[in-house]
Amino acid sequence: MRITPLFLAISLVILAGVVLAGMDSLAKMLTTHFSVLQVTWARYFFHAIFVTLIFSLQGYRDFLIPKAPKIQILRGFCMVAITFSLYYAIQFISLAEATTIMYLSPILITLLAGIFLGENITKVHLVAVALGFSGILFITQPGFKEINMAMLVALFAAFILALYFLLTSKIKAIDNQRTSLFYSSIIGAIGLSLLLPISWTTPTFTQLLLLILMGAMGATGHFLLIKAYTLVSASALSPYLNSQVIAATLFSVFIFGDVLSWSFFIGTGLIILAGLYLWFYERNHRKQA
Repeated sequence: MRITPLFLAISLVILAGVVLAGMDSLAKMLTTHFSVLQVTWARYFFHAIFVTLIFSLQGYRDFLIPKAPKIQILRGFCMVAITFSLYYAIQFISLAEATTIMYLSPILITLLAGIFLGENITKVHLVAVALGFSGILFITQPGFKEINMAMLVALFAAFILALYFLLTSKIKAIDNQRTSLFYSSIIGAIGLSLLLPISWTTPTFTQLLLLILMGAMGATGHFLLIKAYTLVSASALSPYLNSQVIAATLFSVFIFGDVLSWSFFIGTGLIILAGLYLWFYERNHRKQA
């Protein structure tokens, strides 16, 4: 059977979702032994090492010098804020809840693009935003239970992730993907290394291997996504990014033994539905254009 580029790209995106959800699961385990700062540092420090080694072995040097350094640095800081917020949140709420809230970001891009870029916001966009926030209300259940601060931190991470996506969209016509991938990890590696003495716990040999593995999984997940996007357009793959939510939910239940309520599944369904609704609209709009 002939494997088409689309089938291969979808498979890579789904695999990337599983790998990245696995990385976050490992981070949740490690935060029981180390501070969030140290775990976040390891995620970027070892990620940056793997990325640098792979690109160097492939003979690339162009990734070291960005054409838009200010945007690349801002993207790097966004990534650190996103990861630190997520790893803080998963100490107190399930991995499934935190990941689902983070996946509100594609919908938030609509609001941010309208506010900061002056893009037209249609009724379809507003419906998608309303669906997405309805999903968040089902998950957090304000008024029915005390809102966990960790959920608000995860929501903050979703807003920063939306900003990160907008910056990535702006930079992709200026810098190549290798440069963007390198700087999204090296900024966190350098910045967090300066702060690391504040909260350092010496790991055992096994723990060190797990910290390295976490960085390797981050690099692998991003490499898989980049490879997928070189095969077909990013818009064609958007629905399959939800694989990370599904994988995180499975890991949350079967690894951490989390009991997820009916409201979580309704909320997750609404957020995914909002993303798919927006994707179908954008796809049809591009075809008509």
